[in-house]
Amino acid sequence: MITDAQIERWLREDVGHHDVTNHVPGETTGRLVATEAGVAAGLEAAVAVFEYLGVAVVDRLADGTAVEPGDDLLRVEGTTRDLLRGERVAVNLAGHASGIATRTRTAVERARSESDDVAIAATRKTTPGLRGLEKRAVVAGGGDTHRLDLSHMVMVKDNHIAEMGLEDAIARCRERTSFATKIDVEVEAVADAPRAAAAGADIVLLDNMTPKDTRAAVAALADHEGVLAEASGGITVADVPAYAATGVDVISMGSLTHSAPVLDLSFRTGE
Repeated sequence: MITDAQIERWLREDVGHHDVTNHVPGETTGRLVATEAGVAAGLEAAVAVFEYLGVAVVDRLADGTAVEPGDDLLRVEGTTRDLLRGERVAVNLAGHASGIATRTRTAVERARSESDDVAIAATRKTTPGLRGLEKRAVVAGGGDTHRLDLSHMVMVKDNHIAEMGLEDAIARCRERTSFATKIDVEVEAVADAPRAAAAGADIVLLDNMTPKDTRAAVAALADHEGVLAEASGGITVADVPAYAATGVDVISMGSLTHSAPVLDLSFRTGE
């Protein structure tokens, strides 16, 4: 999914039109090193950057591998100039993705303290141009991508309901989708959860509800076999156990991608 055109844009942004800094002669080796504990991700992108520059990748970890300070994520060799030119872009991509994977892994582990079945999912709150990297990082951390784009699944949200009404919005979407396309409907009140299910929702998203109300909404959906319950709306990693205990099938969290801190990584040459 990472194209040469993307890599060229990333490098052009960083290198600019006149790079004096990295005109260093000779050949060398390089290591991408973890300086804090976390989960490795984004290494496919880092590899692609180095290989685009003609730098050989001699070893790398698999995405999803837990790392400790001092662990090598990636080792490369080639001309010093090209290693240094690829360094910052590769470190930024891998650090960003590893931060997302680390946060996701933490959320999954906290969910497992209450439920073996609930899925931790991302949302479309991703960085433009980096959605593929960020969604793969969620998977590396043990999470679910949720929908990859607007065509992947229909989501009837508050604005659609405000414009058309709950039942009419669902009916309109159902008329325009394939039998293979699921419809996820957002509700903000417990009483609207069974309404959405009865109107044809495959998934009912319980938006901005407390754990207590979420549990009540899950109970209200019990008679609608096959309809999934999804909790979402400002849920933090600390909140995950409380929502996992409600019986929902999915907890979706925008914070996995939009608020995950970068995992601190370092790139070292000549060692």
